Amino acid sequence: MKLLSIDLFSGVGGLSEGLRQAGFDTKLAFEIDELASKAYSINHKKVKVITKDIRDVDIAEVRKLLNNKTIHLLAGCPPCQGFSSIRRLNRAEPVEDERNSLINEYVSFIEGLMPYTFMMENVPGLSLSPDFHKAIKELKKIGYEHIVYKVVNVKDYGVPQNRKRLVMVGSRLGPIQIAKPINKKVTVREKIANLPKPEESSDYFHKIFPKHTHRIQELIRDIPHDGGSRKDLGASRQLKCHQKENVGFNDVYGRLRWDDYSTTITGGCLNPSKGRFLHPEQDRCISAREASLLQSFPIDYKFPSDAPISKIALMIGNALPPEFCKIQVEEIKSHLYFYLNG
Repeated sequence: MKLLSIDLFSGVGGLSEGLRQAGFDTKLAFEIDELASKAYSINHKKVKVITKDIRDVDIAEVRKLLNNKTIHLLAGCPPCQGFSSIRRLNRAEPVEDERNSLINEYVSFIEGLMPYTFMMENVPGLSLSPDFHKAIKELKKIGYEHIVYKVVNVKDYGVPQNRKRLVMVGSRLGPIQIAKPINKKVTVREKIANLPKPEESSDYFHKIFPKHTHRIQELIRDIPHDGGSRKDLGASRQLKCHQKENVGFNDVYGRLRWDDYSTTITGGCLNPSKGRFLHPEQDRCISAREASLLQSFPIDYKFPSDAPISKIALMIGNALPPEFCKIQVEEIKSHLYFYLNG
């Protein structure tokens, strides 16, 4: 049985890579950002990418593109930045952001296409939203009686990264569940220790990492290897912006630990002032290739070479980890085979 899928809010294709590895045939992807869409197309040449605002997409036209076939899985991650812990600074209330309502567009696609199953991944804070619970009610009304959601950590699914995600799956076929953890610890060492030094690499994306002033480079050099922090340097060597109380995050200018999970790879992952993104022993920030490997992308995954470093970091940090997605959709694949193959 050929399993058909579409990817909403696809970004650079982390979810689609997981779908591909799990055996799904993704027919369409939707992404508003031109550079992210370009990255997607570089890596998923057989998928038709629609680069426009999802709110301007005519679902009737989508049905035509699918030849009116019923898709097996509609998957996606509607941007809901107002519910992220970084934007909320750990407050309970979400931050006002027009993208918070994009979950309603996700529901509209499900209503218009009626896939057998759907999967949504998002930030844990989305469960605080009335729109999220309204969406569940709407979906149950149209036949998706079996819906479950749960906050999980990608580190429990073979990804070398501490990153919590809200996963919601639903089916109109029968009871469905979220994939159970595989309990296989993958560390920073396993993912990036065997890479050559950037200056010795032929990989363009391994050469992408920030350069610093002499003062900052000296500070980085003196931070202890394998998990050290700026706080190890003593109060006198803290940057002025870090000397005030309750300013900044404790992990900035921190090193990753070889035999542990990475910190969450965010859109600031190529800037050590944004988090614990220093290499465990080399005196530099992690490279774009290392960041993508910690997100569990294949080593040959590509990004637009003409994109600025800040944009590459954002594309990598905003992506869904493919290995995590693969395991989640393999669970859905088993569900589909059970109900559709008898």
